[in-house]
Amino acid sequence: MRTEMSWAALDTALTVWWEQPQEAQRGARYTVLLDGKPAGETDRTHWTLFGLAPDTEYCVQVCLGASLIGEINGRTGKTRRALNVADAPFYAAGDGQTMNTAALQAAIDACGPEEEVYLPAGVYLTGALRLHSDMALHLAEGAVLQGTENPMDYLPKIESRFEGIHQMCYQSLLNLGELHADAGPNCRNVLIYGAGTISGGGQPLALNIIDREKELLKEELAALGDKIKEYENDHTIPGRARGRLINLSNCEHVRVTGLTLQNGASWNVHMLYSRDIVTDHCVFRSEKVWNGDGWDPDSSEDCTLFASEFHTGDDSVAIKSGKNPEGNQINRPTRRIRIFDCQSEYGLGVAIGSEMSGGVEDVKIWQCDLRHSLYGVQIKATKKRGGYVRNVQVRDSALSRFLVTAVLYNDDGIGAQTPPTFSDFRCERVLFSGWARDYWEKEDHAVPAVQLTGFDVPGHEVQNAAFVQCAAQGEGEVRLQYCKNISVEIESAGGKEKDEEG
Repeated sequence: MRTEMSWAALDTALTVWWEQPQEAQRGARYTVLLDGKPAGETDRTHWTLFGLAPDTEYCVQVCLGASLIGEINGRTGKTRRALNVADAPFYAAGDGQTMNTAALQAAIDACGPEEEVYLPAGVYLTGALRLHSDMALHLAEGAVLQGTENPMDYLPKIESRFEGIHQMCYQSLLNLGELHADAGPNCRNVLIYGAGTISGGGQPLALNIIDREKELLKEELAALGDKIKEYENDHTIPGRARGRLINLSNCEHVRVTGLTLQNGASWNVHMLYSRDIVTDHCVFRSEKVWNGDGWDPDSSEDCTLFASEFHTGDDSVAIKSGKNPEGNQINRPTRRIRIFDCQSEYGLGVAIGSEMSGGVEDVKIWQCDLRHSLYGVQIKATKKRGGYVRNVQVRDSALSRFLVTAVLYNDDGIGAQTPPTFSDFRCERVLFSGWARDYWEKEDHAVPAVQLTGFDVPGHEVQNAAFVQCAAQGEGEVRLQYCKNISVEIESAGGKEKDEEG
């Protein structure tokens, strides 16, 4: 048996990760070898090797028991020359009061492929910044890149997509790439790393943007009349102009590692029309931020998230691919998403949708703890979306619950010709707590362990779902509606329960 392996490097450290082998049992342990010599043992599917020589190739092997399951050659990076933003010629001030946008942008513009923009300890107040290909941004321990709460600091607007709609949005705190729905990457090879914090303007910035947009859109909002009821609330339309914390449009080969990422005006890390985006060993914080998602791959491919912790004001992870009718027409699916060794302490959990009109497929989640979330894993769409979600696998994880459901919010726009299709889901060795944590009040309440609800149109039921060797704390209640070919095996305090729907 062989498993797919990947790697990413700093100058003296090499991180490798691998897909959980199908043969691996719960609690399986892996031995990691460096150039043929044992380097460590772990029950996770990733390992970081420290103290290596810069610009050097290494061979890393992974064994499960006596079997070699993976081998990869990785090369550490060259040691980059630091462009210290506090030094000449930039003179950024880490006092938390001085506006540093011009100084920081000058350092970014000056950064070449063998250099890095370096922020020493301090709080660096700034507006929007634009990164470019072949560069690194390094935040030392104690360094905070702090976005302001003033919407004017994120102008001019740029083209983006929020909740499935292309429109002009305020810039994010960090902006990479330019948006083109029908093109490939235009920003490559970026490293954002360190032990510091990237912090946005949070809910105050969000509300300031909404107030400004309400004034700018006053006539348009008034003309909607009763149609405004189709929206979540009166903040929905003006709120779509908010930027994110980190916005990656048409990017590839980007890694974000080691940082605390917090308090975007909406989502924190949003990758759109991008591929090969890796986020690892990060902490996400956005409690009490409306739409405060953590990590959102959107019409993107080969995106990997691991060894991260979430305290978010909405979904920890939200996997998207556009909204009807635009998402159906652009038709760029999100696929090959890997999420492992993550935990949610506050928020909604992992969501697929509700904007999924371009399709979502091949999502694998393993060794994640989402018990302290409202929904655990939720696959959701409105009946108007069209598109599909298929081939989602969850293994060796703990969830509050597993949901496939229709939702009513965010339901504006012209509907697709047919409802979405939900199919081919598998949960294996998953523990369901049956308790959902309200992400505003932090109060738990009992919920079904599994709830699957398809659409009342033939061919659009939830199809082909299996829950194998699963367990539930409590009764392990299962609710099925508009479903086909569902097998649910849940072990509970009362013994083993097995329900099947043909």
